[in-house]
Parts: sequence; structure tokens; C-alpha cells
Amino acid sequence: MLVKQILVVEDEEDILELVSFNLKKEGYQVKGVTSGEEALQEVRREVPSLIILDLMLPGVDGFDVCKALRNDFRTKAVPVIMLTARSEEADIVIGLELGADDYLTKPFSPRELIARVKAIFRRLEVDISDHEILQKVHDIEINVKRHEVLISGNQINLTSTEFRVLRLLAGKPGWVFTRDQIVGAVHDQEYAVTDRSVDVMIVGLRRKLGPSGQYIETVRGVGYRMKG
Repeated sequence: MLVKQILVVEDEEDILELVSFNLKKEGYQVKGVTSGEEALQEVRREVPSLIILDLMLPGVDGFDVCKALRNDFRTKAVPVIMLTARSEEADIVIGLELGADDYLTKPFSPRELIARVKAIFRRLEVDISDHEILQKVHDIEINVKRHEVLISGNQINLTSTEFRVLRLLAGKPGWVFTRDQIVGAVHDQEYAVTDRSVDVMIVGLRRKLGPSGQYIETVRGVGYRMKG
């Protein structure tokens, strides 16, 4: 079995050591850096399986790192877990909008972090082993094996979270999914997320889909559905 590689980006040495120690105990290969600049240099050398990213970094902060990762075709689908000392909704929403897949607010328990990491890897494994190779709805084509979305033959770059949300909605056109159901499908567990965070994910997904974004309909007071 291939050892999963995790890049930890954290400028507080004690937290970096704690996170790295617990990840290594679980059998992961871990590389730690203390700045955004180092993180970007490291992913250029070797693309990791997952990135744990502190938002409040000196120099290039976590928001800019996340943006750079999503704009690079080699790292656009690498899962990112945000770490932040701030629990304000605005920071979390911005991070999710930039393409982060999950978040933890400090202080957090190593056990909770490990659970989040394992949940993300489980989801990736399900996606890889999924027997349904191709989904089509309207002019949107979803290739599960390639983790690729095409609209009228043009590739659309989505984060892993956006990809899973689109798959969920496209899998049952006309079916209304509540925000809680969307969160459950994306995170596989109880997840402290606001309605606003889900709305931001949908807004970002619609924007990337362009005119085809109109097929994702808002059902007032309930949630969202893919137009049948």
C-alpha cells in the first residue's frame, strides 16, 4: 500500500511538532514547513496527498497559499484542511470559498484532526473505487475516475469539495438536498458549518459552471437541487 504523504504548514513550532507526531503515529509520511513560501516551494518539488494549512502565516498567508494551490493544475484537487485560531464565520467562509475542503479551529484535539484526515482519505478512496464512471446531466459531464467535469467539451476546474457537491446533486436530478445533507455527503460526519458556508460553496460552484450553473436551483427554506 502506498504511504500517504501529508504536508503540514504551521508557523507555531509546538503545534507543528504535535500535529506531525500524531500523523506519523498513524503511519502517514509527514513534511512540515513554517511559512507559505516554503509550502509553495515544497509542493512544486513533490505534490502531497493532503495539506494541513494554517491560515495565519507570516508573509504569504494561508489564504494566498490555498488560492495558489487551486490555480495550479497539479494541485487543484489536493485536499486542504485549514487550521485557524479564528472561529469567525468570515474567515471560514473565505477559506471554503478559496477551495479548502475542511477546517479546524484552534485549540483542537489531535484525535479530531486525525479523524478529519481519515475521513477525507476515505472519501477519496470511495471516489476512486466508484463503479459509476460517468455522470451526465444537461450539458454537464462528470468523469468520476478522472475527477473531471466537462461542459460542452470544456474542462471546468473544481475543488474536491465542489466536485463532491456537484456529484451529489447531479446523481438525483430533481431531488432536493438540505444543507445538512450536503454537509453530510461532503464531510462524512458531524461538522460545525453554517448555512452561509454551504451557500458560499453553491455560489462558487454555480460561478464555475457558468451558464450551466442555472441548473442548480435554490429551494427556499429547504436547500438545493439539480434541475431535472
